[in-house]
Amino acid sequence: MKTLVRTDFNFPGQKSVYHGKVRDVYTIGDETLVMVATDRISAFDVVLPEGIPYKGQMLNQIAAKFLDATTDICPNWKQSVPDPMVTAGLRCEGYPVEMIVRGYLCGSAWRAYKSGVRRICGISLPDGMRENERFPEPIITPTTKAEQGLHDEDISKEEIIRQGLVSEVEYAVLEKYTMELFKRGSEMASGRGLILVDTKYEFGRRDGTIYLIDEIHTPDSSRYFYSDGYEERFRKGEAQRQLSKEFVREWLMDNGFQGKPAQSVPEMTPAVVEGISERYIELFEHITGERFIKGDTSRLLSRIEENTTRYLAQLT
Repeated sequence: MKTLVRTDFNFPGQKSVYHGKVRDVYTIGDETLVMVATDRISAFDVVLPEGIPYKGQMLNQIAAKFLDATTDICPNWKQSVPDPMVTAGLRCEGYPVEMIVRGYLCGSAWRAYKSGVRRICGISLPDGMRENERFPEPIITPTTKAEQGLHDEDISKEEIIRQGLVSEVEYAVLEKYTMELFKRGSEMASGRGLILVDTKYEFGRRDGTIYLIDEIHTPDSSRYFYSDGYEERFRKGEAQRQLSKEFVREWLMDNGFQGKPAQSVPEMTPAVVEGISERYIELFEHITGERFIKGDTSRLLSRIEENTTRYLAQLT
């Protein structure tokens, strides 16, 4: 079983390539981006040493499904999926912030709250909340979009505007889109017996229009709970059943790794890798309601290059 952990394509018209933590983004001419979803996996801002079979295909196909399901809310960058692991679309100038929206108090927000913090990204939170408690209304807790190798930092709406990262007029549009996308994602999740707990959106600008870019509503960018049993578990103070990448973080923490200096990533045996892949397939099928069909991995690089080159030829 082969995995795609590195690409070094030279597509027709290619100007540059950016190797992110899990995606490789190729700039084609002035108009087009080709985003390759690799099988790399990251946690605690560290790319783990082993690829996860079919992970790239799963994330790419989930994102494509949700991008297609939200075009009535806002325009997005996607134009085609020429290969199961590739999305091609419009090149946009990305905003240097990520719009994180939270419907429930959990994750990093809960850890901060538990330590006594009552104001997150400029938003005041009441005393007496419990882990995994639903907010009366979803809240937006933006972060800066850090340069490669650095951590994103929490930031308030007021500071984003003050620093000129996003204008006040444009930020109002980002807020509107974020809330409407989260509502749509929550409705789609509910139909699958899931709760969309929190997620992030990235936006860019092109010719004066704001576009939704990157992936949306995937288990790498979102946290889901199972609806069934949520109330009972919350009432008893028990951990919720999750559909997210959190299980990878938990495995790492159980083995003494949290991304801190001098810590080593635990050995990812074939059994561990296979187990993570199986969990991702479970995530895919629960989130989409579709059976996952594994792509042919016998010649991954050549398949992607041929499919993408064929698509790009149609643009000229």
